[in-house]
Amino acid sequence: MTTEKLAEKFWQHKTLEQMNAAEWEALCDGCAKCCLHKLEDEDTGEVHYTKVACRYMDDDSCQCTVYQERNTLVPECVWLKLEDIPLFHWLPSTCAYRLMAEGKPLYDWHPLISGDPQTVIEAGVSIKGRVLSDANVHPDGMQEHIIKWIE
Repeated sequence: MTTEKLAEKFWQHKTLEQMNAAEWEALCDGCAKCCLHKLEDEDTGEVHYTKVACRYMDDDSCQCTVYQERNTLVPECVWLKLEDIPLFHWLPSTCAYRLMAEGKPLYDWHPLISGDPQTVIEAGVSIKGRVLSDANVHPDGMQEHIIKWIE
């Protein structure tokens, strides 16, 4: 657990590069879309999201149940890092990391704006109630679960 403090409205006056670890973590809106399996078209590079979530994703809370160990238990788990900012184009258009990288403001439903982590769920932006666990889907069957509800 980090002891770093959050500067007031840090997202309005800091770039991703200027954020401390606590601010970086707080930027996550908790939608859990990054925890969905994605398929990339080899010809076009287009990323297709599936409704298949990591087995460690709690569908009700949209939280990883093994967050601190996620990269050990799931080596291919997405870990957003500063050096990967140029690659953030694959993130959903609503993702705060992508919005910040593109110089755009956060949405009103973002918990940093609303003050309530439930607003991302109430706005219908999270994966809550919309996904399957990868524990129940054969890897060869991922294409059957491509979705269009992620922008």
